[in-house]
Amino acid sequence: MKIGLYFGSFNPVHIGHMAVANYMVEYTDLQEVWFVVSPQNPGKDKASLLDEYQRLELVFRAINDDARFRATDVEFRMPTPSYTIDTLAYLREQHPKHKFVLIMGSDVFATLHKWKNAQVIADNYEILVYPRNGELAVPPLNHLKYKEINAPKMEVSSSMIRNAIAEGKNIRFFIPFHAWQYLDEMNFYKIPK
Repeated sequence: MKIGLYFGSFNPVHIGHMAVANYMVEYTDLQEVWFVVSPQNPGKDKASLLDEYQRLELVFRAINDDARFRATDVEFRMPTPSYTIDTLAYLREQHPKHKFVLIMGSDVFATLHKWKNAQVIADNYEILVYPRNGELAVPPLNHLKYKEINAPKMEVSSSMIRNAIAEGKNIRFFIPFHAWQYLDEMNFYKIPK
């Protein structure tokens, strides 16, 4: 089975994430997309993150009962910060019959050469790149196997959503319904008055 791995903090998951995953599974040869919820991305400040299990729950609720998608906590049991190469090695060992492909935005793709063991990733994994801001910058790596995917560009971000909620804005249509219900019920990202 060919599976797309969509890594992220998902702090919180939003319609942009879901639209990208939906597009990838319908317009490429991927059979499933797995949302790999990162407890701590090396490039992000842990203080701004909602608890990892709460972010995982938001992704579970966003996916709901769609069999094309899966939320995984594989990185919760690994050392932090999480490095993609370590997660890929673990998943390959656990699921030897699956072929894993990376899904990432063009902004993240441009920094790939700075990642831990970036050349090993380039040598062994295909990367599907969806558009973000600006032109596609190809990282200086040998044997890089990537494909630009013309997924719709969505100008929505988790930080915009967190800020809007903190300001008391109702942005429920930016988050999948079941995830929004949980987020609202738990008062995530709200600033106490």
